[in-house]
Amino acid sequence: MPSRLRTCRGVSLVELIVTMVILGILASLVMPMMQMSNRRSREIELHRNLRTIRMAIDEFKKSYDRAINEKKMQPVMGKSGCPETLQQLVDGYDFGGLYQNKKKFLRRIPPDPMNPPPPGQEPKWGMRSYEDKSDSRAWGGEDVYDVYSLSEGTAIDGTKYNEW
Repeated sequence: MPSRLRTCRGVSLVELIVTMVILGILASLVMPMMQMSNRRSREIELHRNLRTIRMAIDEFKKSYDRAINEKKMQPVMGKSGCPETLQQLVDGYDFGGLYQNKKKFLRRIPPDPMNPPPPGQEPKWGMRSYEDKSDSRAWGGEDVYDVYSLSEGTAIDGTKYNEW
């Protein structure tokens, strides 16, 4: 019986330490890859949200131009045909009866994943009007011609998020 107890050995302290060191090294290699993957997914979401808002602005402009061409609305001096605010894309616009109901272009304003709003607040985007320069950081307030991220961060490819 005593010989049987000697053959059933457990894990030595050295084996346990070596295993823990190997697991620590593997974890230290995996963590940066996970962080890079998370950052890349937020960048993809930023691209998608910018594209969604910009397409909605373009569709609004097309509907405005169509309403003018079909004489449903009178052209207004100084109005570009772009929405006055991002909220107008969500609330909808009549276009002089071009559509039966107010035409809505977004269900909600998508958030900026690089500059998320605090809980309970609306997403904030940098905006440019039709009259602003393409690299302007101050919105003229006339209309919303373009949007950009308010984040000052740098993307994986080295460009600034607010230049996308």
